[in-house]
Amino acid sequence: MATITLNRPDRMNAWTGRLQTEYRWCLATAAADPGVRVIVVTGAGRAFCVGADTAALEGHVERGGYDAGTGDDLAMPGYGTDPRFDADFAYHFGVSKPIIAAINGPAAGVGFALACYCDLRVAVRGAKLTTSHGRLGLPAEFGLSWLLPRLIGVSRAADLLLTSRVVLTDEAASIGLVHTLCDRDELAGAVAALAGELAERVAPSSLAATKRQLYLDLHRGVAESVAESDALLREMMTTDEFAEGVAALREKRPPAF
Repeated sequence: MATITLNRPDRMNAWTGRLQTEYRWCLATAAADPGVRVIVVTGAGRAFCVGADTAALEGHVERGGYDAGTGDDLAMPGYGTDPRFDADFAYHFGVSKPIIAAINGPAAGVGFALACYCDLRVAVRGAKLTTSHGRLGLPAEFGLSWLLPRLIGVSRAADLLLTSRVVLTDEAASIGLVHTLCDRDELAGAVAALAGELAERVAPSSLAATKRQLYLDLHRGVAESVAESDALLREMMTTDEFAEGVAALREKRPPAF
């Protein structure tokens, strides 16, 4: 397991161009490391990420428009899997390993979007979540108008996007946006248990193929999905991991992937 920590606790991990640059580098590094089975994203201190740094927002106003604050040498994690994933935050779908958001505190704006683009979300009880864009006079950001309806349905997505209201993780869990709730002192253990289950019980090749299928199938019809799953099935039944899975099943023991 590799843990990526957004580390600006004095600013509640507010997002900047530098933070984005470093986050993408860390994600690309973890994605490329064969020793990493699962990636965890969390925040330092008492917040996950409260959104764009206020100084950066003021800079946009002063410059009369948006400035990402990044250079031309950004890491490209997840790029190349499918052209539809080659965009900000959508690149998470192209990373072949499961990504867990460990939401240790407030997540707003870009921080909320980052958590949503992770595959699974574990959160502390009572943490505040908000899209926040409406209160800044902005549109729904980072493709959330595409993603949220697919995560929680159109009506609930409309509620969160149109109102930009604050919801607690308890409510987020009740609508399926958060998968696991825990107390703050239980968060590390809950995330480690989930990551361990994924790493120890599921073959890496299965995780990679299933994640790719999951997000590609959001863009295509059922016939294409069935055809690819059949082709993958035939291909993956020739692998050592399949043979080990069958042997473990017959011998009634955990697989050694």
